[in-house]
Amino acid sequence: MLDLLVSTLIQGLIYALVSFGVYITYSILDFPDLGVDGSFPLGAAVTAVLLTWGCDPYLTLLAAVAAGALAGLCTGLIHVKLHVRDLLAGIITMTALFSINLQIAGSNLTVERAVDTIYSAHPTMALFGGLSLTYRKLAVSLVIVLLVKLLLDAFFSTKAGLLLRAVGDNPSLVTSLAKDRGSVKLAGLTLANALVALGGSLVCHETRSFSATMGTGQLVFGLAAVIIGITLFRRMSFVKGTTAVVAGSVLYKLCIALALDLGLPPNMMKLITAALFLLVLVASGRKGEEIIHA
Repeated sequence: MLDLLVSTLIQGLIYALVSFGVYITYSILDFPDLGVDGSFPLGAAVTAVLLTWGCDPYLTLLAAVAAGALAGLCTGLIHVKLHVRDLLAGIITMTALFSINLQIAGSNLTVERAVDTIYSAHPTMALFGGLSLTYRKLAVSLVIVLLVKLLLDAFFSTKAGLLLRAVGDNPSLVTSLAKDRGSVKLAGLTLANALVALGGSLVCHETRSFSATMGTGQLVFGLAAVIIGITLFRRMSFVKGTTAVVAGSVLYKLCIALALDLGLPPNMMKLITAALFLLVLVASGRKGEEIIHA
């Protein structure tokens, strides 16, 4: 049971990065960005290829972030500059990224055990060398997620972060401040997809593999994690939205892990995910008519 809890916590922390991205697009920007399902495997594809080329593991994280940011920027440009509806803009980017990911890494790519990842690289071993591989994964993932969370909290308290919130809550306010709503949306989508791609990169480091279909359902997962977290802590104003999102991600992964541990077949994973998401929506009273606002 302890091994199950530790592995679930690792997965929950890693996928919290995806939930951060969805939190920004849905909860803050009020933008249904389906491009998330393409940005996630994009980060993994870039990471897998760079690792096989012998690139420094930590540099692959930066490369994945840059690739995800570019994907988000493309979605934003399609929506803002070409005036395509937000939902369609995300679908276009997601569809294009599927082919791009195939070009980058093929349909599947496995990183050999001899290749170092961020969980076995020299800086990690210097800090956490006394831990087993499983607990190194937990420690490194926790450090990365905490760092991202703190940076997001700091960003949201700045003028740029407040403008980002205003775009989803009160667009007219942004206009009254002589700010371009389109530019703010571009920044938000770029940041969100960069975080999602970072999550894909960490998954690649953790599993040492890439699959072209690994992005399927990531938007559903991210939404469920955000809804769980926000619903659980909505009466606790002192709990930041980013903290709630991390908690929601871990809890959602725990539900899936328990379902599989009870004997449900792994090939039913997507069905379990969809069923849990529907249950979360109904239980939280959010049926799709409203987007969460932090």
